[in-house]
Amino acid sequence: MTHADTGMRVAGAWLALAAIILAVALVFHGPIAPDHGVQMQSIADESLRWAVVHWAAAAALSFFAIASLIALTAGSRLTQEWWTLSAWALLPVGALWTVTTAVAEATVIFNAAVTGNRAVYESWWMFAEGNGNGFAAMALAFTVIAANEARAQGGVTPFWASSIAAVAGLASFAGWALGMWLGLPFGSPIWVVGSIVMCLWLVWFGLSLTLAEAGRASIRRDAPSGA
Repeated sequence: MTHADTGMRVAGAWLALAAIILAVALVFHGPIAPDHGVQMQSIADESLRWAVVHWAAAAALSFFAIASLIALTAGSRLTQEWWTLSAWALLPVGALWTVTTAVAEATVIFNAAVTGNRAVYESWWMFAEGNGNGFAAMALAFTVIAANEARAQGGVTPFWASSIAAVAGLASFAGWALGMWLGLPFGSPIWVVGSIVMCLWLVWFGLSLTLAEAGRASIRRDAPSGA
């Protein structure tokens, strides 16, 4: 098995693990309320769920960073073009930005909401919103990765699936922009749904990379050597 094969296989495994955790976390996270008071009360009412969801999200985001770093160093087809190389490079930046948001929401924001400390809550919520823009960067990165997979002849997922994932990535980015930047109430639901669909494809993509590269390596290993 070549270094590129091993890199794609391992990156795919980390990618699938990260995506399934994030998808589940997003299901239980739900849309973000545009009103700070409403969101604060929602956290206080569902404090345990909120904490668990954000610790899980922090783990998933860390795994995305691992997957991207492996992909960047593997020298495989995933990073052959400048746009895919840039997308995989953007991914850990967005993940590390967003993981600070997840940890802040699971600790300081969680505690401020439960104790009713509005001043601390709003200050840290602004911090979380700023670093949370890393999720928008991740959505753009996944859009490029999915679009490239749709156009690639050796893609491991069908054209229709990769195309849907690319659209979902754009929807995730647009939903974040509409909800968090413009304060429109319908933006957050679009972000959640788009992100979940995007994650489901990433699970498929990651597992397919892992299994496809393992299968190719097995074929090469079992093939008779030339005389």
